[in-house]
Amino acid sequence: MVDSHADSRTRILDAAEAIVQSRGVPALTLEAAARDAGISKGGLLYHFASKEALLSGMLGRLATAMQADFAAAVAAQPEGAGRAARAMLAWAFNEPIAACELQDRAAAVFLAAFHHDPVLLDPVRAVFAGMRAAIATDGLAPGAGQAIMCATDGLFMGHVFGLYTLDRAELTDLRAALERLLETSP
Repeated sequence: MVDSHADSRTRILDAAEAIVQSRGVPALTLEAAARDAGISKGGLLYHFASKEALLSGMLGRLATAMQADFAAAVAAQPEGAGRAARAMLAWAFNEPIAACELQDRAAAVFLAAFHHDPVLLDPVRAVFAGMRAAIATDGLAPGAGQAIMCATDGLFMGHVFGLYTLDRAELTDLRAALERLLETSP
């Protein structure tokens, strides 16, 4: 049996993300999200009583997805020193198409939330705090894991804001440099 409430909630969140990605933050209204989700405004209000609640729902879903993706990336790495850092490298470099889709979605949601109320980013901040904690206890030389995290975050920001695009050779060189940091474990 299909849970129509969960399905409606998902359609609303998908529609809201698509609006922000394609038309920008100002275009995100409850009316637009309801229309694009194919439900009534009352149906939307059942799930999200305000624009803030809608943004909070978007961020909560994104934070859950990010946490699950990172946990899966860590689980895919062999145990031992640098496991979380290797997961970050794999996450940033191994699946560029999936990463770009998540990055684009994340960017749109982050910017929408930040534009409305930066406090809404707290669930995502909590995910990043967990990632930082994993890096801090990863068994690498001091600063090595943090350098990897900052570099992969920088790639994200470069992509999000169109600041720069690294070609394949540059990405290969960057990854090799970051992988050398894994070799410095105590």
